[in-house]
Amino acid sequence: MGSLLIGLLLLLVPQTSECLQLTVHPEDVSTVTLSTSLPLDQCSVCELKDQVVGNCVTSLKIEPSENATVHLNCTEPHEAISVLIENRIECTKTDCTPERGNVPASFLSGFKRKLVWELGAPAETNLAVNFSDHGLKKVAEGDKCDDGYRYAVVTKGSDAKLQSQPYCRNVGSAYLTLPNRATLTLLVSQQEELPLSLFTVMPQPPQKRAIVPGQSVKVTPDPNTRVIISRKLASSDCTVCVGEGPSQTCAPQQTLSESLTTTVDFSCSKPQDVFSVEVNRDLDCSKDCNYNAIHPESSIFRDFDRTFTWDMKVVSSMAFQLDFPAPGMRQIPSSDHCPDKHTYTILMYARAGTVSLGTFCRNGTISRMQVLYKGRVTLMVPRDTDLISSNFKYSRTSGSASAVMDATLPRGQTNTDFFSAHDIPSDSVMKWNFVVPPMHNFTIQFLSYVKPECQSKEVKVTYQQNKVSIEKALTDEQPTNYQGDFSLSLTNCDAVRKAGVAGLSLSYRVSVFRSGYPYHCTVDLQSFQGLSLQIENTNPASFCEFRMDSVVQEKIVVPAGSKVDLSFLDCPSDELLLTATQTIECQSLSSCSVNGILLTIPSLDLCLPTPLRQFRWDLRVPEQGSVELSSPQGSLHQSVPGQECDGSVSLLVSDTDGSNIGRFCYRSNQGTIQKVQIFSNVTISAKADGTKDLSQQQGSIFNISFRSEITETLIYTVSPLVSTPVLLATPSWPGAMKADSTISWIVTIPEEYSAELLFINVSQPRCERSHTRVAIQEMGSSEEQSFREDEQYNDKYDIQSSFYLNMSNCEPEHGTFTALSKISLQKKTRKLLSIILAVVGALLAVMVIILAVVCVVVRKKKRLINRSSIYIPKGPVSLPGDASFSKSRGENDSPVYASIDDTMVYGHLLAQDGHTDRGPGNFNGHQVGTYRTFTSPMEISSKESGCELESMQGPEKDAYRPFLDPSETFMPARPRTPLDTVDSMGWDRRTVDNELYTFKNPGDPNPNRLSAVEPLPPPEPVDNSRSESDEAEPQYDMPDM
Repeated sequence: MGSLLIGLLLLLVPQTSECLQLTVHPEDVSTVTLSTSLPLDQCSVCELKDQVVGNCVTSLKIEPSENATVHLNCTEPHEAISVLIENRIECTKTDCTPERGNVPASFLSGFKRKLVWELGAPAETNLAVNFSDHGLKKVAEGDKCDDGYRYAVVTKGSDAKLQSQPYCRNVGSAYLTLPNRATLTLLVSQQEELPLSLFTVMPQPPQKRAIVPGQSVKVTPDPNTRVIISRKLASSDCTVCVGEGPSQTCAPQQTLSESLTTTVDFSCSKPQDVFSVEVNRDLDCSKDCNYNAIHPESSIFRDFDRTFTWDMKVVSSMAFQLDFPAPGMRQIPSSDHCPDKHTYTILMYARAGTVSLGTFCRNGTISRMQVLYKGRVTLMVPRDTDLISSNFKYSRTSGSASAVMDATLPRGQTNTDFFSAHDIPSDSVMKWNFVVPPMHNFTIQFLSYVKPECQSKEVKVTYQQNKVSIEKALTDEQPTNYQGDFSLSLTNCDAVRKAGVAGLSLSYRVSVFRSGYPYHCTVDLQSFQGLSLQIENTNPASFCEFRMDSVVQEKIVVPAGSKVDLSFLDCPSDELLLTATQTIECQSLSSCSVNGILLTIPSLDLCLPTPLRQFRWDLRVPEQGSVELSSPQGSLHQSVPGQECDGSVSLLVSDTDGSNIGRFCYRSNQGTIQKVQIFSNVTISAKADGTKDLSQQQGSIFNISFRSEITETLIYTVSPLVSTPVLLATPSWPGAMKADSTISWIVTIPEEYSAELLFINVSQPRCERSHTRVAIQEMGSSEEQSFREDEQYNDKYDIQSSFYLNMSNCEPEHGTFTALSKISLQKKTRKLLSIILAVVGALLAVMVIILAVVCVVVRKKKRLINRSSIYIPKGPVSLPGDASFSKSRGENDSPVYASIDDTMVYGHLLAQDGHTDRGPGNFNGHQVGTYRTFTSPMEISSKESGCELESMQGPEKDAYRPFLDPSETFMPARPRTPLDTVDSMGWDRRTVDNELYTFKNPGDPNPNRLSAVEPLPPPEPVDNSRSESDEAEPQYDMPDM
């Protein structure tokens, strides 16, 4: 991928903590796609042009050679955004462009990444993929790679169907042979870093079949190539034969130089034990030099020892240059062998003869070599060894030294050995150019040397750095603790060349180590039970160096219960990630705490160079047990879309296989989850935002308890809030729920409320085995409502009491099962109470109406009764309250009584009792209520009253009349009813209306007064002296009997 994404910048947008701004520069063969599976309103990728945010989408593709600045507008962009980088590598029969699959140091670390390489080559050309720093091992489709790196190769089989084979790295073979069309994919987890170079690709002709003894094989050499088949055992009589029929020739050695197909056969049963094969190719750059990449012939004669040689030549005043594939070549003593059984030797043809410049293996520090005039490169591969196709470039250049090597020294503390040519020609110079990494020092140490016999001049060693040269002898002290790039030149004297006299040779070591002063810290975890620490460098391009107990480490891991000395050299605090892990294990339920365990973050050693950013608890559940999580502050709040955590600390709960259960908030006032019960082992990760130090976090994070085994995979106990709806999400939301898992929510609803369950987002798979199922059942009820993935369902359910919400997943064939639901509480509408109140209200209204009617009727009746007790004249009627009678006393026909017999007063009662012969109710006498004594004549004329006769007929309607005083009316005063019970034997004048007989003798005057007016005293006896002015004796009209 070359310089892919070298310009990638991760910048926090100042306006919001929820956005990242990226600037992406793909190279010519790369396409970058940023995408998210979340809805557009929750996460989007926006293109920024001229500092203005343009179109926002869920997937943005950046084409090759385009520069794009994008906004990742998401709450957690590293969790929500996936990165896809697509590359293409095209090969000819001789080389590939590009030839390496590289990843720059600035690659999108922290994101979910997928790298895809489309590999192509001409027909009948295979592709050899070499993973230089690690091997590959085939794994099954469902297996996971422990280190987070998962490769996959997709090819087309013989049946034209695509076939995919996954691989894990760090074990197995380092080479893959692929057909001319293949797709190579790499999936990398968020936490893992990528090396700068992943693999190299080389084309190779299709593998020809191996020699089968007694059978012939056809061989076609490439142009300018010779195939030499030689017998290596002189004692054997086996021969190699070429040609067919009469033209066939057999000999101990055969050379095939023509680019023609030739039949080769052997006369023995095991020719691989007798013969070796050399493939020689001439590469002449003295005129034209059109050679780009050089690689060995395909694995022809695989069962034989093979030697591949390339003879190279330029004009005498120039040098040819060899560029080795990354990471380079490593020089070894000529007596040693390479681990991969591929040994290279480089020869130089000098005027004095052939000079060996050294023996080399793959994967080293030497990236380039220049050889004056003419030379040979040899690759030796033993039989039964797959050939590793490794390209090197061949070109010509100017040069003055006999041989020049360029080496790039590795970072960190390393020791690298180098060897000069054996018997360097007189007055010849051999030179090494070294690139030393920044912030490193180097030291040169001569291990051994052979000094020649000089006729003139002296052997000298010259160091050059920044145009400053220093000359030293072989016996002098060499440079120590120097910095920067440098070159070392070894110059021979005018040496004596004769038999038995050794020539000049030198073996030396370059030691590289870090400069500067480290920072030391002693960490003691002996007082913390089950607590371990891990420190990582998040910037692979930095020069940070870790040491634990004086040993250099790529990553520091401090075991639980240990005490170690740590040192940090050139490690910026913001580039370090400190993670603490505490393991809490329950061996059996009987031995675990009944009251639970409070999870708190301990305070670590203050000397640690970076704040604690992550803390993880690994909870180990016993057999037939489960773990229960609850909040020490009351209720838990799960972070779901629309109800995210607003604090600086987030808590991720996952099971042991890495499946997320949910992300929870620390100390949220919107918590609705009372507890969470989990079937399996659990990992809880607390992560701080920004530069917050978790070790300074106060209070408990979780309260955990180990309980007996549960039937479900996961159980939530939820108490929704009245004020805010609660969202329920399946585990790993918005990702897929784990296959063949179950989850249950126990939802508690207050008695005076009902619940509305709304399914906001449900994704159903196509099930290979079993079914997905969603069931709703109210507590105490045997009825439930449920649906499967192949059934229709209602989006909304009204539930009147506490209920269970159960979900189970199947084994999906395609698609995923996810569900997001919402619960809202509503006040219950009491219909029965409303009906009862309405009926009672109606009855009360009817009773009030009836009572009002009764009161009116009674009142009218009372008025009629009162009026019937008044004296009723035969003439015009005069109502009580009238100012005067219509007639004077003399004209009045009303009777005047001297006395009233009892039968006249109580006749109606006698009639009711049956004392009359007419029967009850048939008393026909004129009924008179009471007797009133007239004290004086009431003769008022119409003139005195001031009223006409017509006006005396009754009161005028709608006219105002004041209430009359009882004394001014004919109605008797209302008797007062005693408060206590009246003895029936006693006499009371108020009982006369209700009792027929009282205790008096017949003929006695009635003691009851019939008038409310006090009677006048009886008149005095009339004397003779009475004046005429005295009033006449009153006369009473007696009614007609």
